[in-house]
Amino acid sequence: MGPSAATTMRLELSRCTVRPWAETDVEALARHANNRKVSIHLRDRFPFPYTPEHARKFLEWLVQQDSVSVWAIEVDGEAAGGIGIEQKTDVERVSAEIGYWLGESCWGRGIVTEALRAVTAEAFRRFELRRIYALPFADNPASVRVLEKAGYVLEGRLRQSAIKDGQIRDQLLYATYRS
Repeated sequence: MGPSAATTMRLELSRCTVRPWAETDVEALARHANNRKVSIHLRDRFPFPYTPEHARKFLEWLVQQDSVSVWAIEVDGEAAGGIGIEQKTDVERVSAEIGYWLGESCWGRGIVTEALRAVTAEAFRRFELRRIYALPFADNPASVRVLEKAGYVLEGRLRQSAIKDGQIRDQLLYATYRS
């Protein structure tokens, strides 16, 4: 898939729209992302506090990418979260890792489950993938529920595989496969 196809991906869903990030998303991105309850469950590359400057740098970085595979989750007319896939290389080129986050004001409405199902299906359609996986922290039951509701299955537990804020944490390995 060329960069234009990924850049223009737009999925109009019942609870949200998955669409490309835009320069106009700076304020909404910073507001929804600047929440410890969000960042505590994400990789360190997702900063806290999350400032408008972080938002601007992220959006500028996206513009420079050859192939964009990170999208905004738009809720009620504004970017309230994000979802993306990271395609693996070499012998693992048939796999991609998926990740997502959503601002706290939108939690509990089935938004991420809907976005995850749609992006997963679209990724299998657009990319030469056999498998898409996620690595939520084991102590993040909300993310586990989202993955299970979206049809991902538990493959295993990676004990003591990650560190966040100085605390060693287990990760769970969830995956789904091309049918």
